[in-house]
Amino acid sequence: MFLFTFLLLVLHNSLVSAINCAGCVPLDILTFDKVISKFPASLIKFDVAYPYGEKHDEFAKVSKEAASNPDLFIGEVGIKDYGEKENSELGERFGIGKEEYPTVFLFVKNNQEGSLDQFKFEEDFTADNLKAFLRSKSGIHLPMKGCIEELDTIAETFCSASELKKKESISQSEKVMRDLPTEKTKNGEVYLKVMRKVLSDGSEFLAKEEARLTKILAGKLSDTKKNELEERINILKSFKVSVLDDAREEL
Repeated sequence: MFLFTFLLLVLHNSLVSAINCAGCVPLDILTFDKVISKFPASLIKFDVAYPYGEKHDEFAKVSKEAASNPDLFIGEVGIKDYGEKENSELGERFGIGKEEYPTVFLFVKNNQEGSLDQFKFEEDFTADNLKAFLRSKSGIHLPMKGCIEELDTIAETFCSASELKKKESISQSEKVMRDLPTEKTKNGEVYLKVMRKVLSDGSEFLAKEEARLTKILAGKLSDTKKNELEERINILKSFKVSVLDDAREEL
């Protein structure tokens, strides 16, 4: 009840600012720490006071899809470099210059210490890349174009599994495939092909294949082919979650 009331107050006090995207709550120097400390994960965009353009639109897609997830807060800090320079302190705090707008940070509550771990998003600014980043750092799953949640769950731990477990995961995925609707079977086959290649060639295959597909994607393609390659890249990123987890454990 307290959290609900608190968020209502945040929204009320923010009416003087434009609500820039559905599901995205404006934050300022007074509300920033209070709000993000209440959630397991908070995805925050630092931007100009009245943002627009393709990157803002991509962030808005994530905000809309995350609206029903109680563990994820989506917020936006609008920074002014004129007048009273509202929220410029927050930009300085996180080392964000105006030439870097928009910049996204993810804040994840550390359950062991109760503190917040922060991660800076540094990939190409697309909704699917933001979702992959969110998932790799927090474990929160938002659907990416072309991905299948039941197979994503298997893919998450595939790379870190033993050879025996990998083979069991492939068998499990084949069972999932049998229950998929017809329109999803093509992408389901992509998961299986990736699993078999990782089993035979190692997890290095993921980075090589993503680089290969990205190079093809940069060329002149039909909309249908472009969409197909984007979906295949998203599926590869589902497997990269476990690779990132392994790397963090080694550190």
